[in-house]
Amino acid sequence: MKKLVNTIINLKKSEVSKRINNRLKEFSSFKNKPTDAWFSELCFCLLTANSKAKTALNIQNELGAEGFYGLSQKEIKNCIRRNKHRFHNNKSEFIVGARVHFDIKNKITKLIKQKSQLDAREWLVQNIKGLGYKESSHYLRNTGHFNLAILDRHVLNLMVENKLLQEKPKSLNRARYLDIEQKLEKVADKLQMSQAELDMYLWYMKTGEVLK
Repeated sequence: MKKLVNTIINLKKSEVSKRINNRLKEFSSFKNKPTDAWFSELCFCLLTANSKAKTALNIQNELGAEGFYGLSQKEIKNCIRRNKHRFHNNKSEFIVGARVHFDIKNKITKLIKQKSQLDAREWLVQNIKGLGYKESSHYLRNTGHFNLAILDRHVLNLMVENKLLQEKPKSLNRARYLDIEQKLEKVADKLQMSQAELDMYLWYMKTGEVLK
């Protein structure tokens, strides 16, 4: 852990720190955005599962909330395929299926106010087909909620490289996800930062990019 912590401390002294802080401010401001923006972000996170964030972002920019909510499944599928994004059949089905939760902002905001971000993530996993724990954590981070880990392949690989994990898990059930999340929480505590901020640095270390 020591080497990883020192690397992030040095990154915090570099130009990348400003980029990450600006991105975190964007996430925090999401709470003030309208319902359709929250639904669009939900669709973006559905697209990112087992796929590239960059092409998911291209699709989101092309379709927007109106397209995600108003176009037919076939039209959405064609857009996903046109952007050379994976799993166009399943992803388009998940997006259309998520429309019953168009009022996602109200549901998530109420859940977090009454319970917690953990409870909101459980609700997403149980109610939004196509979202697992990683994607649900991703969605909550992007909408301004910073207490949850996004355990994607980059983060898991870094954890293995820094001996926080013995090996990269082949699958992540709920118990395993929560266990690994606790390991990252110790790193975040050491650095006195949120899981969201830590994730941005870890992602940058592996990709050289600061995306959402």
